[in-house]
Amino acid sequence: MSTHKFEHPLNEKTRIYLRVEALLNQMDRACQTADGIQHQLLFRSLFDLLDIFEQMQLKSELAKDIEKQRQTYRQWIDIDGVDQQMLTSLLQEIDSVHRCLLAGERFGQSLKDDRFLSTIRQRFNLPGGSCCFDLPALHYWLHLSSEQKQLDIKQWVATLQPLSDALALWLKLTRETGHFRALMAQDGFYQSDAEDANILRLSIPLEYGVYPMISGHKNRFAIKFIDFSSGKASSQNIPFDLAVCS
Repeated sequence: MSTHKFEHPLNEKTRIYLRVEALLNQMDRACQTADGIQHQLLFRSLFDLLDIFEQMQLKSELAKDIEKQRQTYRQWIDIDGVDQQMLTSLLQEIDSVHRCLLAGERFGQSLKDDRFLSTIRQRFNLPGGSCCFDLPALHYWLHLSSEQKQLDIKQWVATLQPLSDALALWLKLTRETGHFRALMAQDGFYQSDAEDANILRLSIPLEYGVYPMISGHKNRFAIKFIDFSSGKASSQNIPFDLAVCS
């Protein structure tokens, strides 16, 4: 049975984490091609990240959350039934990522100081503002050799590696706390309690032609399934799988 996957954050910080993950993924995809249009997607994702960095002390928040995970896993040391070798390896990875995160620069600082990026960022928010007559510096950069462009891109992306590694680890460990359960949304609706949850993960059969609208917070949530064709609330009984991740 074909399904579509869906994730929903249950607090504002996790919402930002998922947005940053999506932007980093877009940048990674755009870095793998020499196409000029994809390079513009790279810059758009990069500047969106800089906007987020200016709105939130992301480095300190992520460092605190990684530290919380480290303290949680340390409680399992010398507990019977726990694979201590795997636990030791995980704690070493957490320590390494946390150390690199704290040692790194404030997220986006060198990118904000980059003269070329600062020049094109000013007009990138204009509708269609990436045209050559609006951004001649960008037009010039796009005509540099592939080697030079890849060198620049690697330098920009490298400054975000501590963020990428720490966020990937936090999201991986958070997602692994949830286990999928088969559930039924009666008349297209489901609600439940949660305990300090961060993310809901859903797997929904495509054949029902619905997508979820989710409301709630870390302790309670409700899911209403919407018919894609009509845009109205579905009255079907819809089976789906749900994982609540803390």
